[in-house]
Amino acid sequence: MSDDGERADDPAASDDTDATPLIEPATDDDLPALVSAWIALAGEQEAYGSHIRPEENREAIRDVLLAHTFDDDLLVARIDDAIAGFASVSMENGLFELDVARGRLSNLYVTPAHRGRGIGTALLEAAEDRLRAEGADVLSLEAMADNADARRFYRANGYHETRVTMERRLEDRGNDTHSKEER
Repeated sequence: MSDDGERADDPAASDDTDATPLIEPATDDDLPALVSAWIALAGEQEAYGSHIRPEENREAIRDVLLAHTFDDDLLVARIDDAIAGFASVSMENGLFELDVARGRLSNLYVTPAHRGRGIGTALLEAAEDRLRAEGADVLSLEAMADNADARRFYRANGYHETRVTMERRLEDRGNDTHSKEER
């Protein structure tokens, strides 16, 4: 679940627009704030059709984020000691042999008050650097299909679509008006 974090027209922006973010690995002490940030991210993604239930996954995401801290695969952006955003990455370790070593960006989030200042780009670059250091040749990520801001952000940073995920509610099948020939 990724969010661009780069909306330039955010009226909630605070006065520290010139502050340079410090990007560094998260610590255990960061976990409560990062869990809250993830809950906010998941809540925002509901508007784009995400099925993840934010509050119901609070403990699960705490455990996932904690695991990312062990390998320094959870990065935070700080401005004046406040967490302004985060990114979580990992190397793909699947069953199949690939012709590239693929890293994965599973989350990128910038708090609403800090959007439009390049923090998302700084986090993305730090995530790329982290995965490159781990041996990745490529980085893959997902964005909600209806989240035009996120898709535009990633395209502007050199990413392109390589796979499309489609879904359909199964209870709608009985009301299907399309003929089999159209499928």
